[in-house]
Amino acid sequence: MSTLAEQPSAPLTTRLPDGGRRVSIIGVPLGFGSSLAGVDLGPAAMRIARLNQRIAQLGYEVRDLGDMRIERPQTTPPPQEKAKYLLEISAACEALAVEVQNVMHAGELPIILGGDHSIAVGSVAGVTSMFRAQQQPVGLIWFDAHADMNTPETTVSGNIHGMPLAALLGYGPKELTDVAGFAPKLDPRYCAHVGGRDIDPPERELIRQTGLRFFTMREIDERGMSACMDEAIAIAKRAPAGFHVTLDVDALDPGDAPGSGTVVRGGLTYREAHLGMEKIAEAGGMLALEVVEINTALDSNNRTAELGVELILSALGKTIL
Repeated sequence: MSTLAEQPSAPLTTRLPDGGRRVSIIGVPLGFGSSLAGVDLGPAAMRIARLNQRIAQLGYEVRDLGDMRIERPQTTPPPQEKAKYLLEISAACEALAVEVQNVMHAGELPIILGGDHSIAVGSVAGVTSMFRAQQQPVGLIWFDAHADMNTPETTVSGNIHGMPLAALLGYGPKELTDVAGFAPKLDPRYCAHVGGRDIDPPERELIRQTGLRFFTMREIDERGMSACMDEAIAIAKRAPAGFHVTLDVDALDPGDAPGSGTVVRGGLTYREAHLGMEKIAEAGGMLALEVVEINTALDSNNRTAELGVELILSALGKTIL
């Protein structure tokens, strides 16, 4: 059991005399949960897009903690491996969970920059640890084209970035499910997945088993992004502690966000994505924000990183008027 999990929860943010708030930026240049080089440079790309300065312009005090030191694998796993780089990813997630807790104990809002989506195991572990002693569940809004609910038994690729949501719900190897010393991290009643359009058959079975609410692109097409986000936020806000937000850029349409190694046509438009983040800002209750899977090797003129920064700003309260 993690001793940090027993510490009292901290407030979401600390108000400054000028009415601003404090955020801390954590870069997690972990790319070996994926299979393509370039995603480890996502944090650097967002900083190049002036993330820190633009957040400060919204009235926040910004503390950039730099990038975490990630231990590089010494060997390459065989192609048939069903959980590639498991120990290295588990260690990185344990360290990230502590970093997130430290930021929240300081009364700051963590903004986590990936890296691939396997880091969500660590970021969510850190957030949920803050409220575990008070038995206050944390909600989740997960933007993604994929379910990310595979396990080593169901995966085709063996890439762990396709497994983090399953691990957070308690399914998968203990090296992932037990990060920060407890499992599961989340109650599916307080979780919403937005933007799904490429889901594997075994994932469909786990979705049905858990009852986790999925807002697929078909439902978004039929009902509209506004209605779907209202429902997603209502689900996440039922959690007494508040909710975590994680955005995989492949949730967006590749026309707007080409810099992803797992692009799927027909994703959220530029305006739909901004609307989702604007509604999250208006609702209040966000405990941490994460943007992942920006692959600089596949991006065009840093377009995807620029959009990632814009969406962070919308989630922090930037509006048109």
